[in-house]
Order: sequence, then C-alpha cells, then structure tokens
Amino acid sequence: MTINTEMDQKTVAVIKGLIMDGVAKANSGHPGGAMSSADFATLLYSDFLNYDPENPKWFNRDRFILSAGHESMLLYSLLHMAGFLEMDALKNFRQLDSLTPGHPESHLTPGVEATTGPLGQGFAMSVGFAVAEAFLRDKLGSDVCDHHTYTLSSDGDLQEPIALGAASLAGLWKLGKLTVFYDSNKIQLAGPTNRADCTDYRKVFEGMCWQVLDVDGHDHNAIRKAVATAQLETEKPTLIVCHTTMAKGSANMEGDHNTHGAPMKADEIKATKDKLGLPADEFHVPSDALEHFRSRQADMKKRVADWQANLDAKLAKDPEFKKLWEQINQDRGALKVELPSFEPGETIATRKAWGACLNAVMDELPNLMGGSADLDPSNQTGHYRETVGNFGIDGYGARNLAVGVREFPMAAIMNGLCLHGGIIPFGATFLTFSDYCRNAIRMSALQELPAMYIFTHDSFWVGEDGPTHQPIEHIASLRLIPDLVDMRPCDANETSRCIDMALRSEKHPSCLFLTRQGLPVLDPAEYPAMAEGTAKGGYVIKDCDGTPDLIIMASGSEVALALDTAKLLDRKVRVVNMVSFKLFDEQPESYKTEVLPPEVTARAAAEAGRPETWYKYVGCNGVVLGLDHFGQSAPGKLLSEKYGFTPDNFARIIKEKF
Repeated sequence: MTINTEMDQKTVAVIKGLIMDGVAKANSGHPGGAMSSADFATLLYSDFLNYDPENPKWFNRDRFILSAGHESMLLYSLLHMAGFLEMDALKNFRQLDSLTPGHPESHLTPGVEATTGPLGQGFAMSVGFAVAEAFLRDKLGSDVCDHHTYTLSSDGDLQEPIALGAASLAGLWKLGKLTVFYDSNKIQLAGPTNRADCTDYRKVFEGMCWQVLDVDGHDHNAIRKAVATAQLETEKPTLIVCHTTMAKGSANMEGDHNTHGAPMKADEIKATKDKLGLPADEFHVPSDALEHFRSRQADMKKRVADWQANLDAKLAKDPEFKKLWEQINQDRGALKVELPSFEPGETIATRKAWGACLNAVMDELPNLMGGSADLDPSNQTGHYRETVGNFGIDGYGARNLAVGVREFPMAAIMNGLCLHGGIIPFGATFLTFSDYCRNAIRMSALQELPAMYIFTHDSFWVGEDGPTHQPIEHIASLRLIPDLVDMRPCDANETSRCIDMALRSEKHPSCLFLTRQGLPVLDPAEYPAMAEGTAKGGYVIKDCDGTPDLIIMASGSEVALALDTAKLLDRKVRVVNMVSFKLFDEQPESYKTEVLPPEVTARAAAEAGRPETWYKYVGCNGVVLGLDHFGQSAPGKLLSEKYGFTPDNFARIIKEKF
C-alpha cells in the first residue's frame, strides 16, 4: 500500500469541512468529537475497511459501528466518500425524512450498521457482531465468513457500565476480530472528563483480557501501525486508545467542550477552513480527495467477486454446506419448526413449556443462539447449555451465551447478533430484571430487530423471593414500547404457539411473559378457538349463547381465573384471552368489535400486575383486578388469596359493580 501523506491530510480536512458544514446548515449537532475522531476513522475506511462499493449489505464485509452516535456527521461524510450517500443527504442532515438523522439509524441509511446514540450500547452491540462473525466463521468456514468488527467509542460510551459488562464478555470469549477505537479527547458535553471519571482504561481493559494500544489519534503512521497490530492479534479483542484533541484543526476552539454539542459559528468555520487549506465553499469535496479515498475500491470489487465465485462453487459441490447456508440466510417468516404439544389436564408452568420448546428446536435451528442471565435452571435453558456448549469457552461453534449477571449487555449483544445477520438470538431472565434490559429492548424495536426476550417468573407468584423479585409494573411498562410484541400465554400449548410466532417474526422483537407456577393445560376440544386465536392477540376463549351480558378479559395465568370466575356468575358471560395487546390492536376494526362488541359495556379484566393499561378495553367504568402495590415474601398461593386473585373474590367485585 502506497502512502500519500499529503492526500491523507487533505482528505481528512475535507471530511472535517463536511462535518462543520452539515452541522452548521442544520444548526444542530456535535462537530467537536466528530473532528477529533476524523483522522483514525478516515484512515480506517480508506486503508483497512473491506466492503463492497456496490452493495452495503455484502455478507462478508467488515462492520463499523459508530457507538459514539452523536458523531453521526462523521459517519455520513465517510459514507458519502465511499459512495453510499449522495451529497444531498449530507445537506439534509437532521431534517425531516432525510437519510441522515441526528443519530445513525441502521434500517434507514445504507452503510449504517447499527442505530446508535444511547451511549455504551453501540459498544455492546459490536460484541454481538463479533460473536456472530466468530460463530459463522466456525460453521461456514473462513473462506466464506472472515471479517473484522470495528467500533468507534467515546468517553461517554465507556462511562456507561453496559460497555464494561460487554467488554468483559468479549475478553472472556477471545473475540480477536473486534477492535474498538476509543476517542480519548477527555471532553464531554458538560466539560472535561476529569470532573466525572478517574478510570485508567488501560488497566481496566487489560484486566478484562484485552490488548490495549495507546496512540496519538492524529498521528497517521501510529494509527496505521495500531490497526495492523490489532489485526494480527487473534486471541484478544483490541482497544486502541486514541489520545485526541476535541475539534482538532479548528482555528480557535481546539479542546473547547462547547464544540461537543453545538454548531460552530460562521466566522470560526471560515477561519478553520483557511487553516485546513480548504476553500470557503460549503460541502466542498474535490475530485482528488474522492479518488484518494476510493483508491482501494477496484481491489475490493475483485475481492467481492472472488468471494462470490468461491461461495457459488461451494454451494454447488457441498450439499451440507448449502443446507446450512440456506438456513442461515432464510427469511425468519419462512421458518418451519416442529414444536411440542402438551396433554390437557396436566399442570405445567409456561416457563417449563418454553424449556421444552427450546430443547425441541435447538437441533432444527443450528443458528439459534442465546442464553440466560445466570438463571439457567430457573429460565429452563440448562439443557440447551449442556447440549450446545458455551460459546467461546467450548469453542466458537458453541451456541449458549453464558453472559452472567449482565442483563443489559445481554440484550444489546442480542441486537448485535440480529444486525449482523445469520443468527436467531434469544435471551432469558426474570421479568423483574427486564428493567435492566429496557433501553436495549427499546433499541430492538427501533431497529426493527426480531430479538426474542424470555421473561420468566412473571408475577407475585414468584412467592418467597419477595417484592424485589416480584414484577408489578413491568408488563404494563413494556407494552408501552412501540413495535414490541407482548405475549403472555395462558397455558403450555399457547406458549408453544407464541414461541413459533416469535421465531418467525421478521421485524418486531417479542417479549414472552412466562409463569413460575404451574397452569392447567386447557383442552383444545373444549376451547377450539385457541388454535387460531393466539396469532390475533385476543380472542373469545369461552362464549355464551347470544349477546353476552358481561365480558371478562385476562392474560396468562389469570385466564384460568377468568374461566373459573365466569362459572360463578349467573349471567351470560364471554371470556376473552388477551394474549398480546400489540397483536390484538393490529387486527381489523371489524374483528376487534366482534370480540369486544361496543354495546356490551359491562366489562372486567384480571392480570397480576398494574391495571391501568386494561382500561382501554374495559372502559372507564370497567373493573380491573390488578396490583397497584409491591408484593410480599410468602408462598404464591397465600399471596393470591391475600391479593384477591381467586374466583370468589373476582366474582364478588364484578357483582358489586354490575
């Protein structure tokens, strides 16, 4: 590789000009950090990153994740130089319906690998990317899958504990193809980092089994040497600590924390362009800088063509490889799996039904990866772990992710697995600990990722562990996240159907809320609507003759309660199983009014959690048996009696109201 120092500097200057112009035109954004990262990010793209200039989704491309999502104008400038974004997109930075939103969005902008902005999560997602690469490399061969994951992180990223939790796992799993650039400019939005942080990140990351390299983040020779060193290390991920200056290259504002989150003034931009040797023109990209940046693209196109030829030959001569390749690249909606059914009359906790389903499909789905937050026996993932092995510990082909007590990193790593492609990820923990996962779950929904979250121990029936472990507000809270599919099955067979839907989801993440306690397996002969109704989110599980006088709704463990309560009422009662608010709300209005006729205003609902979200179905005058207080430490059956979750009490409340 021939190094042209003069053109390197000019290209970096051009990118800094684009950063300043884009932020100034929008009158909004973060120029300072983007400018401090510009040297090493530009060299990474121009000299090292392998991608297909004609297809930003090429399977074996290197992945670059901008964890410091506030530096988005840097990424957009690089994507323009690479040919993935037109100049008009840069000029519409942060504007309505543009391809260049304030923080990068993976489902929107070509070349953006992950939606970032909430600090630390891009770092954690990059660990998921690296896990996916290592696993698929083991399964497909290094001639098909062999690429690097690069991440740009800021001081703020490393201050978020999720980053360190994910970093510990990356070190444990020996993800040698993961390289993180840490832009250590020692400035954050409110001022210098020494006001808030005294951490020696070299010691921390070395203690977590990383290779750590320190470089001057503006020294191009040092940057190139560091990247080459990182690429040679196969047993450890690498942290390249790039010591930089905020707003490097600016005329009068180098090191100024005000450049972190505000545009530069016009006179400062002009003076800076003069200093950088740029004309005053806005969005100036000279042809020689563009040509220099793209100097490797002809070679990269040949690399892609050679890779494709090898893949085609391998598919043609190796039937087993072809089968695996097709499974890995199959649309989720086309998945077909054989899930178990359960005998009516048995009493089975829905968490145990999940475990049985997982054990049934783990061989059918060789790219199903996941694990539990140190709750394998409770989350029913223990047999899966014992069968498929622990990833990184038992080799890269193992599929159980032993994440330890790290719910938030687990959820973000799942997002990285989804974004990389080729993996069906799941993660399990107690429902009360969904709070730890919540922002990553939100990011699953925002990025249109079909991650599967398994939340067991879904109510006060957790019992003796007490209020710290008994979820109250969690189901209601998660239902508020847009595009998240909530599923609370009423028995083991409905759990099987919900898992099937979650596995075949193409764009939406799913949360399954599962019981610790046993629930009766309902007889499909007595409740035939269950077979088709689950997919609609809500359905009439037990009806009466003619128009009902009363509708009782419930989900999960309270469906059996609702059925028993209906037997105690001397009136025409319809019982509705509301498995999923999200799925029911998406049904045609005609179906929803068929299930919940508007003229039937006497309505009641039961769920062992916050009652508020049910009022949209029962109406302001309806009855909701729920909980608006924390639980207590006692056997679950005693608590159900204390809190009134019995047929007699529910019937009494309904009779008093109606």
